[in-house]
Amino acid sequence: MSPVRLIAIAGGSGSGKSRLAASLHQALLPDAVILTLDHFYQDLSHLDPDTRAATNFDDPGTIDWPAVESALQSLTQRQPAEIPDYDFCTHTRRTATQRVEPATFLILDGLWPLTRPTIRHTATLRLFVDCPADLRLTRRIARDTVERGRSEDSIRRQCAEHVEPMHRLHVQPQAELADLVLVSPLDESDLATVLARLMSA
Repeated sequence: MSPVRLIAIAGGSGSGKSRLAASLHQALLPDAVILTLDHFYQDLSHLDPDTRAATNFDDPGTIDWPAVESALQSLTQRQPAEIPDYDFCTHTRRTATQRVEPATFLILDGLWPLTRPTIRHTATLRLFVDCPADLRLTRRIARDTVERGRSEDSIRRQCAEHVEPMHRLHVQPQAELADLVLVSPLDESDLATVLARLMSA
């Protein structure tokens, strides 16, 4: 049986990394699976709603990294993994988990996967999606107003206070750790480049 090949995709919120992950997944089916760091935010059910809402979710310390690395270890050993189901409206984990079955191509996307040495050293291919701040903001407003019930004012405030400072501190430096940096908006040629690089890795 061939070894599992981990593809780690990093980039800012709204950069297009999840779209790239979905395109890769589609191209590599039926032997591919996606994980996102968004599932692994720490459960804040012990805090009151106002405190939860004030949390800086653009700080990598809000991720349950042991759970991430445990899931990756299981999947790279061809064992299934139980993945948390995170509710962004309440900032808590739902009771049920999602069972993910192993596959040859394991795609992990998120804000900070390349900051973790264990993930960096395990990955077959390390990608970074670069994107201008104004485009990331536009995409984030479009997503969060619809999917997470946020107001545009609250999104803009969060981006100014949390997202961009944390992007400069924790997200953008990962470009130096990537095997390949792609510039958003992405197109079919970018996908072809990634697939060619993956197959030669």
